[in-house]
Amino acid sequence: MAKTVRFYGAGGPEVLKLEDVEVGKPRSGETRIRHTAIGVNFIDTYHRSGLYPLSLPSGLGSEGAGIVEAIGTGVTHIQPGDRVAYAGGPPGSYGDVRVMPADRLVKLPDAISDQQAAAMMLKGMTVQYLIRRTYCVQRGDTVLWHAAAGGVGTIACQWLKALGATVIGTVGSEAKAKIARAHGCDHTILYKDEDFVERVRELTAGQRLPVVYDSVGKSTFPGSLDCLRLRGLFVSFGNASGPVPSFELGTLMTKGSLFVTRPTLASYTSTRAELEATAKDLFDIVLSGHVKIEVKHVYPLQDVQQVHRDLEARKTTGSVVMVP
Repeated sequence: MAKTVRFYGAGGPEVLKLEDVEVGKPRSGETRIRHTAIGVNFIDTYHRSGLYPLSLPSGLGSEGAGIVEAIGTGVTHIQPGDRVAYAGGPPGSYGDVRVMPADRLVKLPDAISDQQAAAMMLKGMTVQYLIRRTYCVQRGDTVLWHAAAGGVGTIACQWLKALGATVIGTVGSEAKAKIARAHGCDHTILYKDEDFVERVRELTAGQRLPVVYDSVGKSTFPGSLDCLRLRGLFVSFGNASGPVPSFELGTLMTKGSLFVTRPTLASYTSTRAELEATAKDLFDIVLSGHVKIEVKHVYPLQDVQQVHRDLEARKTTGSVVMVP
């Protein structure tokens, strides 16, 4: 019997139950993977709470790394015994063994550990599509990144510095400001103590920014628009403070013909070729040493409720993984 986390109704961390399940053989196009590390992401709390509803009952989690145990017919790009990792596909990474679509798996380079892979696939590939495709950051650009000390933010700050960008990051405390600066953030703004819009204007001598990356949502959205220069781009990729409220499209006109997008990793890795190219770019920047993946918190799978409590209480920084 395998262990997996399931929940039968939306709610707080207490709805998450660790259960015994039978894991069958993979069918055509599928693989069975034994996890060695499981990625934990803030979006998991959205699924659990019902903000991003899943069909219930459901498993949880979309990121992991491990060893291929078996493959179904038609699977040729991986073999039993391969070290693999993934981000995306059907929920269910919170478990020790699972069957899933094989086309979501990529082989891991030898120099990247399982825990690093589980900590970086979703976050790192998210950073890749945000800074290389949603808006292609160029040397000399100055960008604003909200929540710069988080798991995505610390990867982004390092990668942006490698591209030659200047990074302004918002954080919630001086401790988190130190983390952001240690990962390449040039200027940190304590959003509880400072008006980040005014600070951005000061730092840019009134020129403002070509792009703002915002995973906070409701509380930062209005100010983020005011940080953008003419024809700037607001990139919303999360809702830590709640969803961005409805707004009049005319607002974008009056603030300088602004652009707004709400991208997802699934849309940017919808084909096998896109997935492999995105993962390769991530692996290359990590192997180069420009981006270091630091696993800050490791929990046993049975402590899944506490993991979610700590996430929502902002007690974690950087990457979080669970181990079966």
